Amino acid sequence: MDRISRRGLIGLAAAGGAALAAPGILRAAPMLAELHLYGPPAGPSITLAHAVASGALDGIAGTVTFAPWKDPDELRAGLASGTMGAVILPTLAAANLYNRGLGVRLVNVMTDGLVYVVSPDPALTTIASLKGKRLALPFRNDTPDILMQRLMQEAGMTPADVEVVAAANPIEAVQLLLTGRADAGVLPEPAGAMAEMRAAQEGRAMHRTIDMQAEWAKITGLGPSIPQAGLGVTQAFIDAAPEAAAALQAALVATLPQVLADPGGAAASAADALGMPAPVLAKSIPHCALTATPAGAARPALEAMFAAVAEADAAIIGGKLPDDGFYLL
Repeated sequence: MDRISRRGLIGLAAAGGAALAAPGILRAAPMLAELHLYGPPAGPSITLAHAVASGALDGIAGTVTFAPWKDPDELRAGLASGTMGAVILPTLAAANLYNRGLGVRLVNVMTDGLVYVVSPDPALTTIASLKGKRLALPFRNDTPDILMQRLMQEAGMTPADVEVVAAANPIEAVQLLLTGRADAGVLPEPAGAMAEMRAAQEGRAMHRTIDMQAEWAKITGLGPSIPQAGLGVTQAFIDAAPEAAAALQAALVATLPQVLADPGGAAASAADALGMPAPVLAKSIPHCALTATPAGAARPALEAMFAAVAEADAAIIGGKLPDDGFYLL
């Protein structure tokens, strides 16, 4: 039996007798039978998971699910195989995949940056102060690593100036910090919030000592933001339902104020999907710079980031700035 969405129920009540006289217009058919969404275990996925849990996407598909991808390798495999058609991903990865002809197009930007250097040492407040330190770094050769390498270059440092302690994921990087095997860590939220809370439970302090967004502004000359991740869709997704991407964007724009106004409620609805404690997610939301900016509107900030990264290695974005086709909305 077809489900009637929350929106459909409201429409029935408002339509009254007219709806009874014309039952065929009670509810438009969903654009898709199923909509499977994916995202990282990080801040922007809170918005997406909350949109799923709240029913905000019910009018787009009969069945809507969200699942986290665990690491960049799983993300790339899912996109290459076609199992992931709509996914939150790093914008650098999206540009690379688009320029390599893999058909990934950007719908929006969902965070203006959520990476911090976290340390028990409050004195590590500049990139230069990390010289000679052990630095926990998740996802080597991905966004946190790429950003740090570029910032070190700007500070006149080389990779040999820090001892990188590789971590398979942000949670492992938190563990390296807590056990004293690293002096600092480059952590995306909500890993920064997790480090703070777990340290506090042990009677210790953990600090966000460097705001990577503020450091990045020194390179781009723009505001303290990094258009770090957004919703991307494949050409197959677009072909299956040409209007679905715009409908997804509208739903995310409507959902975002709910997340920002009630972090606890949004965290509670997203916790199971992300596999993380709701208090950690709630604490992280103020540090996630969540947004739902259409890709076209974010293009100047995106191109500034792409250009800054390409100065060090253009292959990171696939050799060139993405053309107009990359920006779906």
